[in-house]
Amino acid sequence: MEDELIDSSQLSLPRKSVLPGAGFFYPDSFDEERAEERAKEKLEDASVAVVTDTDADGLGCVALLREAYDAALDVADFEARIEEKLSDEDEDEDDEEEEERPKSPVALMGSSPYSLEDDLQRVADYAPEGVEVYVCDLCPDKFEYVEEELAALVETAGEIHWYDHHQWKPEVAEAVREAGVDLVVGESDEECSTDVTLRELDYEFDERFSELAAVTRDHDLWLNEDERSQDLADYAYWTSKEEYVAVVGAYGADLPPVVEEYIAHRRVEKENLIQAAVDRAELKTVGDWTVGVTYGRCSQNEVADALREAGADAAVVVKPAGSASIRGSDDFERCHEVADLVNGGGHPKAAGCKPDIYDDMLDYAHHWTTQGATTKRVILRAFEQVADAVAEAEAETDDEDEADDEGVETER
Repeated sequence: MEDELIDSSQLSLPRKSVLPGAGFFYPDSFDEERAEERAKEKLEDASVAVVTDTDADGLGCVALLREAYDAALDVADFEARIEEKLSDEDEDEDDEEEEERPKSPVALMGSSPYSLEDDLQRVADYAPEGVEVYVCDLCPDKFEYVEEELAALVETAGEIHWYDHHQWKPEVAEAVREAGVDLVVGESDEECSTDVTLRELDYEFDERFSELAAVTRDHDLWLNEDERSQDLADYAYWTSKEEYVAVVGAYGADLPPVVEEYIAHRRVEKENLIQAAVDRAELKTVGDWTVGVTYGRCSQNEVADALREAGADAAVVVKPAGSASIRGSDDFERCHEVADLVNGGGHPKAAGCKPDIYDDMLDYAHHWTTQGATTKRVILRAFEQVADAVAEAEAETDDEDEADDEGVETER
């Protein structure tokens, strides 16, 4: 396949909106080999390893840990790289070159709910014996998904700390703790994982780190009260993990002018992709809820905001890569219940999933050409299941109340 066919920078916006990024087209075997090489390089001399989600919240935890362990990388190198990106009109948005970077003794292992067990195993395989391990902003849906890898890690690591704020199933949390892990889970509607890390680390942080946690929380909990929080979220999404950690570690939530310029440059296209997704959205009625459903390569939070303004209680944004984001509101706080039915999980007001419906590339071709029609149906069916469960529970409550009322009347 010619590189030009998957090069996002060469696509028109309408086509970019419905197709995944270049990384999607690399086979897993290629990604796995690359991930193994990078993991070995990062971990072989590390004294601390951090397995973390790669959004602003997860990376904020890394910035705190590097500060606490006096292991921050020099930000000047990264600022020079940002200048280069601004001058390069053909810069690919999926470019994340981290080769030939100085290494930190606090190694950053970017992960996700779908790769968590692999990344835990890589730390067990490549990190020195006695390494301190932190797992941040990640929550396994089932303990069996990480059981073997966590056991291997316990054999290698000196200590394992796990800081998170997602909705943990009690039996999963208990099993992780019994495995020998210091698990701390913050209140998901009050704290982000950066808050939890800031609170749990025995270190006197400068004020900029407390402010970084507060602004990160503003976005991660969808408060949207601080205009800087969207900048952090966008910057974490657009740039490399190491660059983001170095910059927020040095500046906190008040990003330097060169980064603000870069964000403004990227935001023009972002707004156009958001509008494309909003324009193709549909509103569906499921039980007592109105669900906005759309498809596209876009920023799901802003799309969800627009759909809520259009009258949706919940929003589903199906992505070209096959995954989907589910966003709720004050009138719908069951996103995690929906996601749990379609191979996902998350928070009451925000969750993610990737339905297990893609058997071959023809399924993906159908996904792109129909703008996620099958995925939309599967997720809407999950909404219907949740709506039925709610209606059944309410009916049982009404029957119990009626029985109690009859009992009182009989006594009289």
